[in-house]
Parts: sequence; structure tokens; C-alpha cells
Amino acid sequence: MARYELKLPKMGESVAEATITSWVKEIGDTIDIDDTVVEVATDKVDSEVPSEVEGTLVEILFDKDTVVQVGQTIAIIEIAGNQENYQENQDENQREDTKKAIVAVEKTISEAKNTVSKTIDTSESDRFYSPLVKNIAKEEGISLQELETVKGTGKENRVTKTDILSYLKDRKNKIKATDTVQNTVKSVKVETPKVTKKPSVPLTLTGQDEIIDMTRMGKLVAKHMVDSVQTSAHVQSFIEIDVTNIVAWRNKVKNAYQKREGEKLTFTPIFMQAVAQTIKKHPMINIAVDGDKIIKRGNINLGMAAALPDGNLIVPVIKNADQLSLVGITKQVNNLAVKARGNQLKPDDIQGGTYTVTNVGSFGSITGTPIINQPQVAILALGAIVKKPAVIETPEGDFIGIRQKMMVCHSYDHRVVNGALGGMFIKTLKEILEAWDVNQDF
Repeated sequence: MARYELKLPKMGESVAEATITSWVKEIGDTIDIDDTVVEVATDKVDSEVPSEVEGTLVEILFDKDTVVQVGQTIAIIEIAGNQENYQENQDENQREDTKKAIVAVEKTISEAKNTVSKTIDTSESDRFYSPLVKNIAKEEGISLQELETVKGTGKENRVTKTDILSYLKDRKNKIKATDTVQNTVKSVKVETPKVTKKPSVPLTLTGQDEIIDMTRMGKLVAKHMVDSVQTSAHVQSFIEIDVTNIVAWRNKVKNAYQKREGEKLTFTPIFMQAVAQTIKKHPMINIAVDGDKIIKRGNINLGMAAALPDGNLIVPVIKNADQLSLVGITKQVNNLAVKARGNQLKPDDIQGGTYTVTNVGSFGSITGTPIINQPQVAILALGAIVKKPAVIETPEGDFIGIRQKMMVCHSYDHRVVNGALGGMFIKTLKEILEAWDVNQDF
């Protein structure tokens, strides 16, 4: 019998690891091609890992809730000898390499467990620390409070081995300098400031209260929002848009559109197309900040905030929205919305966004002040469309009429987007939407 290594596949751009959430198959189970073997979760989306071969699951190399790197072998499947590319008489050296790889993985797991038991407790920290970094910190007498102050240069500001060794070197130099000063000037007392964790506000519970654990995605969303507020200087600009022509046009063509395309035409794709056109006129809103550098994005990829069945929000992305027709954007919007409601979004569906639009009007809100979806620098909130009395200007004079109006709020990062650009952006959007041709085709 041959052995097939099931590896954690690539989960989308910039995703290097995933957490095993559950094993769908158990040791001894028979597996068919495309059967889901394990379910995993990244910081973006949940996903399933299918099998590419038929056989029997004989080994599981990682437990539930373990973080696994992309490309790592997570399970071994024993397959029939007559399957293509996995013959019974495969090379003996290849068999030995497979056995050695499994032994190496088991050894790594064992060593990791032993290392974790010897390291400091970081359960109260929001940062991730590798077992090696935690072990070095304990050996050098670095507390969790001090470790939190170490600047990380790794992915997502994680502290690497080089970071902590460099910190230790500077720490020793500072201690030597302090000793020199103390020996020279005896009257000067140098004290190291203590870093204390801000105590949380105590809660008083009664018998009528219910404690509900936050979901994994809820925790990620909460952290993402707090990080965004701490990163960007949020400023908002508001503008009211007359969408009477758009409402009239959609009411006129929606039945014909559904008959021809087999799906509904909502307001969302109309607004998304207008946003893409506005970004082309103001490309410096389509940027990201990297330290003291500005990254001007080459593509216009619109994020579309969508509600999940559990109440959380996720942001699927319409790639190259400026290159799509209204029909093309409509199909993208409807497809992503259906996948979001059915928890069927793939990692690539939520990657690469450069600007985000959220429709708070779908919940009846007149407007809202949305939080920027990092690392983007702006986000647009669309309010509810409501009928309002308005002054209508004509060559014959002004009169009062009933118009369909919508408030929009533009939140932007004031570090790199000034008020002029933030305000001009929604002014251009207003001009595009109010110039809508009620006689155009779709």
C-alpha cells in the first residue's frame, strides 16, 4: 500500500497559516476523491481541505485548534496500490523518505510541546509569540509586560528571534550605562519604570444576566476594528445625493433585467459602479500606508460589506470593478452575497480589496460613520433612500417637489487623505449619480 501526504493548501494571497477547527474524517475512515478531510480557519475565512486521492486515513499529524503553516503535511492517507502515480512497487528510498518525514514531524510536535511548557505564559496578551521567543524571554528573565514593549519586525509585527536578541543586546548596554552613571554619581538613583496592565472595569452580574462567549470571527472583527481606530486618524465628510432618476430607472427596467439575466437588479451594483468611476477620477483615495510610504494601488478592487448568518460582517471583494459593465458588477454582487449568506466564500473572495463600501441603509439607517477596513484609507457608507421635499430649480423658476434622497458618509484616514480630497471624492460621486440617464439601457 502507498502513502499519500495530505498538505495544507494555499489559502489565498498573504495567508501563510491556518487553524485546524475540526477533523471531518477520523483514523480508519474510507476517503473518496474530493471528500472533505478537515476544516480549517484563517484570520479571514473558514475553508475545507478535500482529498485528491481515494484511500484510508491512517494518521492525523495535528490536533484540533493547532496552527499549521501552508504546505505542511497534516495527515497521511493509505491508498490502493493500483492507483495512478501511487503503485505498490514505488521506490524503497521514497518510502523511507516518507517515514523519515513523519518521524520528523512527530519530533517537531514533541519538541514544540516541551518548549511551550518551559516558556512564559502569554495567554493574556493579544500578540502572538513563537515558542522560541517565549523560551528566550523566560531564560533572560523578561516578563510578559516587558516582552510586550519589544518592537516586532515579523509578519503582523510579530517578534522574531532577531528582534528579541537585538533587544537583549540593547538592554545589556543600557544596564552597563546605568551602572556607570550610578558609580560616578552616587546621589542619582535610576529606576526602571514599571509597565502595568490597565485594569478592566469590573462588572456586576445578576441572576438575570447571561454570559455569551464571543465567536472566533467575532473576536477577530473586534480586534480588527480596535486596531483600525488606533492606526488611522478617522475623519468623516457627509453629502446628500438626489437619486430620484436612479430609482425611476431601476423601477422601469428591473422586470426586464430579471427576465433577461435571471437575477434581480438592486441599487448596490449601481452605486458600486459609480464608486469605481469616482475612484478613477481620484486615484489617491485608492492607496495604502506602509510606514512612511504610500502605496498607490494599480487595481480598483471594491470591498462590499455583507452580513453573515451569525450576525458578523465580512467583506467580499469585486476585483477590477472599474473594468466591469453594470451587468458584470450586478452578477458579481449577487454571487458574492449568496456565497456570504451560505458561508461559501473562499479565501480569494475576500482578498485584495482597495476600497470598501458598506450599505447601512439596508438596515434602515439614514447614515453611519464606518470604521476604515485596514490597510485601506477610506470607506463609504450608503444610507437609506427616503422621500423628502426639496427645492427643484427649473428655467421657469423654483418649486417644491418630492425627491428620493440618500445620505452618504465618507470616512477617511486624515494622515494621508486631507479634507479637500475626502470631500471632493463624494462631490464627484454625487455628480455621477445625479446625472443618471433615465433613458439608458442596461
